Amino acid sequence: MVVGIPKEIRPDEHRVAVVPAGVEQLVRAGHTVLLERGAGIGSGVRDEDYQAYGAQIAKSAAEVFAEAKLICKVQAPQPEEIEWLSERHTLFSYCHFAANRELTEAVLASGCVSVAYETIRDKAGRLPLLAPMSEVAGRMSIQEGAKYLEKPMMGRGILLGGIPGVEPAVTLIIGGGIVGTAAAKIAAGAGANVILMDVDLYRIRYLADVMPANVTTVYSTAEAIRRHLSDADLVIGAVLIPGARCPLLIPRSYLSLMKAGSVMVDVCVDQGGCCETTRPTTHHDPTYVVDGVVHYCVANMPGAVGRTSTFGLTNATVPYLQRLADLGWEKAAARDPGLAEGINTLHGMVTNRPVAEAFEMEYKPYTPRA
Repeated sequence: MVVGIPKEIRPDEHRVAVVPAGVEQLVRAGHTVLLERGAGIGSGVRDEDYQAYGAQIAKSAAEVFAEAKLICKVQAPQPEEIEWLSERHTLFSYCHFAANRELTEAVLASGCVSVAYETIRDKAGRLPLLAPMSEVAGRMSIQEGAKYLEKPMMGRGILLGGIPGVEPAVTLIIGGGIVGTAAAKIAAGAGANVILMDVDLYRIRYLADVMPANVTTVYSTAEAIRRHLSDADLVIGAVLIPGARCPLLIPRSYLSLMKAGSVMVDVCVDQGGCCETTRPTTHHDPTYVVDGVVHYCVANMPGAVGRTSTFGLTNATVPYLQRLADLGWEKAAARDPGLAEGINTLHGMVTNRPVAEAFEMEYKPYTPRA
């Protein structure tokens, strides 16, 4: 099979879908890897590095889409890329359809089969292709939040960990999954007082056991969120419902409870955000202020650390990519029910329930053929 790797064109996206080691793995299995010229530059990987492992270099994205049947990307396809998609293509990438109706309708119109990284599950029910980027985003959320607490960045002028004799910042993390756990580790390591919330009591018990003493676990309710928002200097939105739009947990009215110059980092922005006042921003213009609260809502946080993110992501994606290349999407889905859960659209039909519900579209469940 011809596997196409186009260069990512979304602003501030520096990742690439496959590293040279992944190319070698695919080529050894008998596949052709067609990589757009310069696709790896943002991750510090040259075309020559890919060629040394067997990749063929295409002059343009149009050539990649024309030649390849399996398109592997990091980001969901951009409008100009969707024009090249057709029923013959299998798209393998992050999609986050539930947060973007226009994207969903365009991909449906293309007729392609879309296999979304973020809804594939492993045998334990985990989200293995979302996990590495969640780890990056969680760690970055504290790094960026600490920066924007500085006074020149419109923050309160607080050092996250404080100093002897001066109390540290209070960091409220809503969501105890991979993002929230990674954020809590970094914030706690910096010396902040951390409140970590979740709605899963078993998860809370586990986190209470493994987190350091400056992390307090709290069961998440609307009342608890209001109460802790008033104390928080930094708030991290780290909530996830796989494939669905993120629930709104912080209405605008709650911002009045927060301190002037406090910072909100909404990592959920790719899925619509957990704060009512969230809107996507970029790395070049990352923040805005609403009711005195600094909002950091970059809709592609891991893209800023392209090399780390690319190698972390491809460690997880390449085994699935090879299965799709070896077997085709239909046989691969039949052999792996977790991979089948990644199929979000199929020849013009929505096959993911949360996406269909988000836009009141018809839902057509996909049942793999044995």
